[in-house]
Amino acid sequence: MEEFLQVGVITATHGIHGEVKVFPTTDDPKRFKKLKKVLLDTGREKLELEVEGVKFFKNMVILKFKEYNDINQIEKYRKCPLLVTREHAVKLKKNEYFIADLIGLKVYTEDDAFLGTLDDVIQTGANDVYQVVTEEGKEILIPAIRQCILEVDVKEGRMKVHLLEGLV
Repeated sequence: MEEFLQVGVITATHGIHGEVKVFPTTDDPKRFKKLKKVLLDTGREKLELEVEGVKFFKNMVILKFKEYNDINQIEKYRKCPLLVTREHAVKLKKNEYFIADLIGLKVYTEDDAFLGTLDDVIQTGANDVYQVVTEEGKEILIPAIRQCILEVDVKEGRMKVHLLEGLV
């Protein structure tokens, strides 16, 4: 399991006082209102930043960090991810999982035959779709619905699925 979870990516600066536009990679962008701190992943280190201000504009979140008050200080962090620790992550309901925890799970059919590895989660309007890659490199798309996803065990790294007719 990942220690840190991504909540957004800095896309650009906003104004001259150190604000940044953030593309949210979380299901609920409003969660930024409750965030007190984030980790800025520079690629070499993770800097802990205190969130001083939050605004929303279209599909973006505009953040102001206490540590930066000038466009020149923050500009170099464009395209850097913003992370939170698991303890500051959104609380999940029963049968909900972080995408980062699902990627890499070994997927088995209901009769315990190895199907492949979960490679991607495609988010559609109705439900997510799990992309499973077989050992032969073939892709299988499985809707993330109760009829198909029988069991998920993140700690064991396993998922058990029922393949509806026509999926394979």
